[in-house]
Amino acid sequence: MTKDILINAGAGEIRVAVVEDGRLQDLMLERTIGLEEGGPRRKSNGRTGHSIIGNIMLGRVQRVLPGMQAAFVDVGLERAGFLGAREARCLADLPGFEEDRTPKIGDCVHEGEEILVQVVKDPIGEKGARLSANVTIPGRLAVLVPNTPGVALSRRIEDEAERERMLALGEAMVAEGGDKLVPGAGYILRTAASDASLADLKEDAERLAEAWRPVLARRQSVRAPATLYHDLDPVERTMRDTVRNETSKIVLDDLTAYEAALAYCRRAMPEAASKVELFKGPGSLFDAFELEDEIARLIDPKVPLPSGGWITIEGTEALTAVDVNSGSFTASTGLEETSYRVNLEAAEEIGRQVRLRGVGGLIVVDFIHLSDPANIEKVLDTLAESLSKDHTPTQISPMSEFGLVEITRKRVRDPLVKLMSECCRTCSGHGRKRTRDSVALEVLRSVERAATLAPGKSIQVRASAEVVRWLEEHDGEVRSALARRGAARVSFEANDAFAREGFDVATG
Repeated sequence: MTKDILINAGAGEIRVAVVEDGRLQDLMLERTIGLEEGGPRRKSNGRTGHSIIGNIMLGRVQRVLPGMQAAFVDVGLERAGFLGAREARCLADLPGFEEDRTPKIGDCVHEGEEILVQVVKDPIGEKGARLSANVTIPGRLAVLVPNTPGVALSRRIEDEAERERMLALGEAMVAEGGDKLVPGAGYILRTAASDASLADLKEDAERLAEAWRPVLARRQSVRAPATLYHDLDPVERTMRDTVRNETSKIVLDDLTAYEAALAYCRRAMPEAASKVELFKGPGSLFDAFELEDEIARLIDPKVPLPSGGWITIEGTEALTAVDVNSGSFTASTGLEETSYRVNLEAAEEIGRQVRLRGVGGLIVVDFIHLSDPANIEKVLDTLAESLSKDHTPTQISPMSEFGLVEITRKRVRDPLVKLMSECCRTCSGHGRKRTRDSVALEVLRSVERAATLAPGKSIQVRASAEVVRWLEEHDGEVRSALARRGAARVSFEANDAFAREGFDVATG
């Protein structure tokens, strides 16, 4: 199996694709307008594609709600963050407190109090960021947990003998680390630590201590609300969290991003440096791997299956519904076989689509009715296998007598369809249309392609007035980012002949 990681570090947006045996399996997208070189990172608020997950903030408790067992904390965003009692229990100092019992929120925080919190979920819809007082800093091999001493392991490490070996290794790391490590802190060893030596673990823990000390120092010198720690940028975060031993290559299409990936390798994972490549064309990176059309289809509700059937994915405020249809396919052996084969294909595809689309919360799948218990079991096994590739926690219910299967998937940010599109009453019945900023970013990708095909030429863009207005609102960052990617001479013209999604890019 070949597993390639492709990083398109374009103007205004970084897209990371994980491709296994030539097929797209995972997609991460993060907007960087506002975060480009020289851009003010502090303005990122977790909306419109900026992720703030992992950021550590000094917040001020605004309200404590005993009825909800939660508190709202001002962390400097548009909306106050939400801190539940379970996520705040490390702040409780109660005699005889049991770790497996959640204390009352009033025992953990008080209104007006300054507390250190971390974002664990981006703001979603009208909800503020989800917070935790049990802050962590992830490294390549281990996660630093300053508030909780001891050594724990990733749940993905299941073999008991391996767990015992790694726990012993982690305890040796803490015992031998001395004053180079954070006093009294705990660590969670990640799956990437399976092949690591004691020396590797100690180096990783020392880097984590270096990252934590400035957080403590800043806490003494600033007042809430303030951001004390930013997680790594998207390129370095991909190297840390996604690259594994089975990764065949990491391909980047931007020289600055390529150098950043190599620098991270030299610091934290030198064995991966030989896998990092700079894409030099021809064409664009995602076009070369035939990904652009597939990514564009991820906001379409209908997903075709090999047999001729399809699944339809529709989101509502409460849940995401997935309907399985056999279409024109009919197996010669009868209805049960037809339903079984289409359901198997759907079960295999649903896990991939859920990952790619970033669907979270409650997912209800309406499979075609099956009578044979063995067929039902096989479909559920296939669905479980498909979802097991997901790093986001999921749970699956048994199939009901009506063919319904419920899935819960941890919701950490808005799904792709909400990031790239918005509700529309006049779009030929589709119900959604591309957002202004997603069209603008597509314009920038087209400008980059044109600059690659015609180096040094001037480029003229004609687009709808609202798209050009968005580009002009971010003019400094847009032009700086395009110049770094070889498109220094670009003009934008608003043209009423174009609807929002239409535009033209020409070279002169």
